[in-house]
Amino acid sequence: MDANIPRTMYFEDGRLFLLDQTRLPGETSYVACETPEEVIEAVRRLVVRGAPAIGCAGAHAVVLAAGRISAIDGASLISALRIAAEPIASARPTAANLRWAVDRMLRAVAGKEHLSPGGIRAILAAEAARIHAEDAEMCAAIGRNGAGLIRDGARVLTHCNAGALATGGSGTALAIVYEAVGRGKRVEVYADETRPLLQGARITAYELKAAGVPVTVLCDGAAASLMAASRVDLVLVGADRIAANGDAANKIGTLQLAIAARHYGVPFYVAAPASTFDLSLPDGGGIRIEHRPAEEVAVVAGRRVVPDGVSVYNPAFDVTPAELITAIITERGVLRPPYRQSIADMTAR
Repeated sequence: MDANIPRTMYFEDGRLFLLDQTRLPGETSYVACETPEEVIEAVRRLVVRGAPAIGCAGAHAVVLAAGRISAIDGASLISALRIAAEPIASARPTAANLRWAVDRMLRAVAGKEHLSPGGIRAILAAEAARIHAEDAEMCAAIGRNGAGLIRDGARVLTHCNAGALATGGSGTALAIVYEAVGRGKRVEVYADETRPLLQGARITAYELKAAGVPVTVLCDGAAASLMAASRVDLVLVGADRIAANGDAANKIGTLQLAIAARHYGVPFYVAAPASTFDLSLPDGGGIRIEHRPAEEVAVVAGRRVVPDGVSVYNPAFDVTPAELITAIITERGVLRPPYRQSIADMTAR
């Protein structure tokens, strides 16, 4: 990851420090969380966002929860921790990585009831650090696996932010861009602004500029016309949950990009780690879509732009059908259709 891009989070002196992404690009500051409730609030308020990053945050939140539970033995600590972990795992419902990370934390101490509370807490701290470190390794592997899909001089269209600030490493979709640039390829990125919270304009453009990658921000509605003008060579996005058949949930507005890309013959790639796949869902119809507050759409820069009394529809995500996805790039390789088979093969390894 480029040294000019600030760390998304770090754990120090019993506190989780989260880069406050609601304040980017104007201010770089951190929120210090001492309790799991503070982490949950930060996740919901999008202080930290991006499926892999909130998974890492969730793991650290379990550590904080364990530290606040008064228990006389390991068994009572683990029992109380299972209850305390559920609000963490459900803080944002669409992203698979959050519950995956919390469940992994609980598995790490399963059957360890004979240990002391201090021993349990030590295992949890080590597991959270391991999840965070593995996330960075995962990002690097996705970058290596996908960089060959980007030719020298390519123009890449992105949506939302799937970069270093959405993960514990260099990103998912943007890791591929960074790896391609590191191999000496010239790459130009078009970043959808990503209404209503402007993660593309505020965050993707911020980190690409810091990394020295040429980036141009455009309104979400301009993406199709950019493809029509033959100015996009590939679309590269992340994902928050992927069903067993390859249907992928990502930031609202991704679906319309996939439809436009298919119409104009532009390859449409999804980059995501294995932890994002939810094999319990046969297709995307079972993905629970988070709906956000109306004010995110109705109020812009402190000024209300939607008349009082008018309803607002504000889903945070949409689902792109597998048939519109050219390939899914993971840390374990590049998956191609038929996805139900390639996903099953990948998860079996």
